[in-house]
Amino acid sequence: MSDWQRPSLSSESDVCLEVRTVDGMVEIRESDTTEITVRTTPKKWEAFLLGVQAGEFDHLVADAE
Repeated sequence: MSDWQRPSLSSESDVCLEVRTVDGMVEIRESDTTEITVRTTPKKWEAFLLGVQAGEFDHLVADAE
């Protein structure tokens, strides 16, 4: 099990997404509601990250312009 990691850009805020790997799975949680955890496969996590990098979710971000 790895430690929870936060994105470096969220260091100014206490509220962010955290991620870690457990038993070959990727776990994701919000730092302010740590009792709720989502588990997914590394392949699905990679596909999600590629979508983020490609800008597929930019319309969901406030003040994205």
